[in-house]
This record gives sequence, C-alpha cells and structure tokens, in this order.
Amino acid sequence: MPPSCANAAAPSSAAGSLWSRLGQRPALLLVLTTLIWGSNAVAARLAVGQVSPMMLTTARWSIACLALWAVARGQFGAWWPALRPRWRYLLLMGTCGFTLFNALFYAAAHVTSAVNLALIQGVIPVLVLLGGALFLRLPATPLQMAGVAITLAGVATVASRGQWAVLAALDFNRGDLAMVLASLLYAGYTLGLRSRPAVPPLVFFAAIAGVAALVSLPLLAAEVLAGQFFWPTPVGWLILVYVGLMPSFVSQLTFMRGVELIGPARASVFINLNPVFGPALAVLLLHEPLHLYHVLALAMVLGGIWVAERLGARRAGA
Repeated sequence: MPPSCANAAAPSSAAGSLWSRLGQRPALLLVLTTLIWGSNAVAARLAVGQVSPMMLTTARWSIACLALWAVARGQFGAWWPALRPRWRYLLLMGTCGFTLFNALFYAAAHVTSAVNLALIQGVIPVLVLLGGALFLRLPATPLQMAGVAITLAGVATVASRGQWAVLAALDFNRGDLAMVLASLLYAGYTLGLRSRPAVPPLVFFAAIAGVAALVSLPLLAAEVLAGQFFWPTPVGWLILVYVGLMPSFVSQLTFMRGVELIGPARASVFINLNPVFGPALAVLLLHEPLHLYHVLALAMVLGGIWVAERLGARRAGA
C-alpha cells in the first residue's frame, strides 16, 4: 500500500518506451498497481520455508532503497534540509507503516492463507475512515459508519472461518489477528500522511523506505538470536528481488503517476481492487481453496467500502 501523493517525477530513462506508453493511461497504471499489491500476499505465502519473515522484511526495504537511490538520489539530497527537522515523524511513519506492517504481514503468512491476508488487508480504507472520525474529529455520516460496520463484519467472517462458535469463543487464527493488527498500523500510517513534509512524493517515500530498512535490522537480529533465521533458498532470493522491486518500488511509481494524472480521490477508488486481486491470485497461483465464507466476506468488505466511500460520502456532500 502506498502513501497518498501527487506530482511524482517519472522514473529515469531506464524505464524507456514502456513508461512512455503506460504513463498516459491512468486506469491501466492503477489496475497494474493493485495487481502488484495483490501479488504480495501470494509472495508472502510462497516465501514460507524459502526465506525467514524478518529477512524478507529487511531485504524488501533494502532492495527498494537501492532502486530509489538510483532514481531519486539527486532529489533526496536537495530536499534533505526540509526532511531533517521531521526525523521523529519519519521514524514513526517508517516503523509503523512499513517495518511493523510488513513484519506482521510476512509472519502471518506462515499461519494463515493468502486469501485471508488479502481479504483482511482490504479493510484498511474503512479503518482510515473510522480512525479519522475517532481521533481526528473528521466528519462521518451514519451511512459511512454503517459501511465501516459491514466491512468489519466481513473481516470477522474471515477470522471466524464463517463459524459462529469460533467467533463466540474468540478462537481466532493468530495469523489473522496479526493481519488485523498490521492493518490497524497501516491505517494509522495513512492518517499520519496528512502531516507529511512538503517534499516531492518520491523523496518522502525514499525517506520512509530508508527508515524502514534501518528499523527492521533489530527485528532481523532478534530472529537470528531466536534461531529462526535461515539463508534464503534460490527461490527465496527470487522472492526477495520480486517484493523489493515490484510491490515496494514499481507499484509506488505507477501509483504516483496515476494520482498525478487523475488526482488522489479518483485514484483511491482503484485501491478497492486489492481484496479482489489478492484472493484471485491466491486461488489461481497457489490453488488455495475459496470457501463460501470467503465469498461472503469479500462481498461484505467490498459492499461496506462502497457504502462508506460512495453512498456515505455522497450524503455528506449533499
């Protein structure tokens, strides 16, 4: 999931003619973005037994930083004086939004399915709405709150595996609970973007990615000390490169360009494809089972988001 941003600079000429063709097609850019985000849940499951979760977290942001340095090193140096006074803010945002979110995400993949990861992650937009209403006193209509309730009910359906007895006994899969916590952290990160420094989006993202890579090192050290670290297999190295370049870097560039072309409000609608693409890729590529409760939960998540973002927002503007 990316920071909200606009006016991003296009990548260097290495992207060549492909970027020139894609760069003027916002719908294609944003669909590609959400498809890449959805693939991260598949990558997380494929990584089990191939690379340890904290190694995956550290390597993801380290690889992304190398790619960002190649693209934005000149911009970062020019804007560093504006970033330096906000180091506490950058530390908090990188820790919560990137490091802890990914650490929980990749750890959860060891004990829950990619379908569940993607569906639970889909609740982030309504958590942002709920957090804005509760903590920032942002206006929220009854319809928007109804949308929040429907979406959260969808997450409860996933976590309880569609069984009332599981819900009543609070006997949830710990991976699902970790993913709920990760989604809460990312929602907080998203709300925190309202106070981001007035620097170009690519520069801000590079700063947060750098923080994420550094803050992840103690988690990696703890994994080593606990005896849970192992060197990635050949497949694990491929997964590291994929998540470091695609969900962490390329998708950021495509999303920024899409926002630049059509604005953040219209671009944010495409984020709702994430809980669709993620489960679809898990079923197609991992052959994970799609149960009836998954279908019901997906309908509730998407329906709740639609009620909150479309009907509720329309009523608020009436």
